[in-house]
This record gives sequence, C-alpha cells and structure tokens, in this order.
Amino acid sequence: MDTFKDRLAFLWKDEARQAKIAADIDMTIAGFSRIWNEGGLPKSETLKKIKQLKGCSIDWLLTGEGSPFPDSEAPKATATDTLGNPVDIDEFVFVPRYDIQAAAGHGQLVGDEQPIFAMAFRRYWIENYVTRDIKNLSVISVKGDSMEGVLNDGDTILINHGQTTPRDGLYVLRLNENLLVKRLQLIPGGIVNVISANEAYPTFEIDLKNPTDDVAIIGRVEWFGRSI
Repeated sequence: MDTFKDRLAFLWKDEARQAKIAADIDMTIAGFSRIWNEGGLPKSETLKKIKQLKGCSIDWLLTGEGSPFPDSEAPKATATDTLGNPVDIDEFVFVPRYDIQAAAGHGQLVGDEQPIFAMAFRRYWIENYVTRDIKNLSVISVKGDSMEGVLNDGDTILINHGQTTPRDGLYVLRLNENLLVKRLQLIPGGIVNVISANEAYPTFEIDLKNPTDDVAIIGRVEWFGRSI
C-alpha cells in the first residue's frame, strides 16, 4: 500500500468509492478528488476523522509504515474456566450485584448503594431473551417467606428495570421505603393484584388510575438462582 489512496481503499474495502469516502469524512467531491486522483494529503482534522471512523494509526495512514491497527494488537487479558480452558469474556454480560434484599416488609432501596461484585450472564441469553439495554439490569437477593415455593429466602434474582409496566409475572415493588418481590396480576379496570405465594400474606391491590408516591414498580424478575 504505497499511496494514500491505497490505504484509503484498504480501510473502506468494498465501499472504496470516491463519493462514499468523501461523504464519510465530510469532504466535497472536488476536494477529495485532489487526494484520490492527484496524490494529495488531507488536513489534520480530516486525518483525525479517518482515525475516528476506522480506528487506524495516523502514522500508518500518512506513511504506510507499521501496523494499521496497532491498538488491536495489544495482548488481551485472558480468562480461563476451572479446567484452564480459555474463555471469551466478550460472550458475557457482567451485571452489578447489590447487597440489597427484597421481601415482605423487610426490603431496602438501591439509592446510592454500590455493587459488591458483578455476576456473569451469557450475552446471547441476555440480549435475546431479556433485554438489549443491559444498563437496566441488576441483581439482588430475596429475604423472607412471603414467596416461599416460588422464590425462597436467600434466592438471587435478576431484575430488568426497563420493565415497569405491570403484566402477569414476578416484579420487585417499592412500598413506602421497603422493597417487595411479588406476583402481579393485571385485572380489568386498571387494577393490579399483588399476590404472595404464601397464603399467610394477604393479597392487596394497586390502582393504576390513581398512582401514589407510596408505590412504584422497580422492575421485572427475569431469572433466579438458588443454593441447594
């Protein structure tokens, strides 16, 4: 790749057409033609634009010497499984785990709480079956026996905070200053039944037509984990 034109063609590959490249780097066709056809070099701002778009080295872009993508050749930190086999960490989403519990009257709010560690979930599963907006995920634990048989004391739950419109399923709610995990059942008239699995805890209702500051849906429970 002796010429600047050759290096541009390498970067744009099958899209290496004058009009396409000129549009991508915010140049007029006339101005770009001096580079493409006459061997000229662009201004520094344009070189920076090309680097931003393609991730290439400006030194290589100007001279053709060295690697076009030196940053990509830096050694990556490697991870292994318990048998020493390599693991691609890009295949995982790391979700913050908070030292917070959701229960019947014994919960806490996330607020400014800092995560205690992160839990790894398969990226394919998260993005295809939970959400592509991974910033809306967190992990907390369950406390108490109000959902015994469905969610037990000490279970770990994955919450999707992007799902706050109630439908049938398990949700984490804020009731006053407590977090609860309950089954919600949407019934006609904008009423939501808040149901515990344990019959010792009575069902109560939320009227969606008359929202209050006392109750808020924090997110939907998408997964749980349990020690045997």
